[in-house]
Amino acid sequence: MKSPPTVAVLRLSGTIGSGSRAPLSDAVLAPILEKAFSRGKPAAVALEINSPGGSPVQSSMIGARIRRLAEEKNVPVFAFVEDVAASGGYWLAAAADEIYADDSSIVGSIGVISAGFGAHIFLSRQGIERRVHTAGQSKSMMDPFQPEKPEDVARLKGMLEQIHANFIHHVQTRRAGKLDTVPELFTGEIWVGRHAQEVGLIDGIGHLLPVMKERFGDKVRLRRYGMRRSVWQRFGAQVASDAMAAVEERADFARFGL
Repeated sequence: MKSPPTVAVLRLSGTIGSGSRAPLSDAVLAPILEKAFSRGKPAAVALEINSPGGSPVQSSMIGARIRRLAEEKNVPVFAFVEDVAASGGYWLAAAADEIYADDSSIVGSIGVISAGFGAHIFLSRQGIERRVHTAGQSKSMMDPFQPEKPEDVARLKGMLEQIHANFIHHVQTRRAGKLDTVPELFTGEIWVGRHAQEVGLIDGIGHLLPVMKERFGDKVRLRRYGMRRSVWQRFGAQVASDAMAAVEERADFARFGL
């Protein structure tokens, strides 16, 4: 007897980065994605996405891995946005063949941001002198303990624009023929629910199980894959690190009012 179709479900939740505190990274997701696309010949792979973004490089690597596996295994990919798929989170969603979201999901923020702080005035008031010696005039840039230099800002903006161009190319390639021509589309603006559908960032409003049943029948089975934490992580060996990561992640989600 023919078994009912199976959809592999992978949850991508949290910020994207390469450090140990980042919930989502290419190194962590690589073996899970391999299993999701390979085990039992799935009819499709579904991504549950709830991410405010993070590292553009890690976003690109994860997205490229998803596309590579999808093409190698000839498996369609569906993305389902929960609270937010913004910035790098939308980069991951755009790696899918179809994107669905809730009426209240936040989508977009196709832009690049670099944030920091400046403490040179505080150090000066405390009588502390910052000393930096380099070989190469461009070696030191955007030092938070020294006054901001116009040439450093110009170089940083140049790099951000290059990354932004890569992001735009990825979205335009993956959403070819679906995007609207609204001028705000690539300015970092965000859209909610049906408005995101109107501008072509998503394909429709829908949730995981109903859409999968509609596509593959009522008997479709969902097989979930997730990231496992070690015993030491589960029982508090990294309490301080996890607490700091939670604060940083909370701040990232707060940018979108979540």
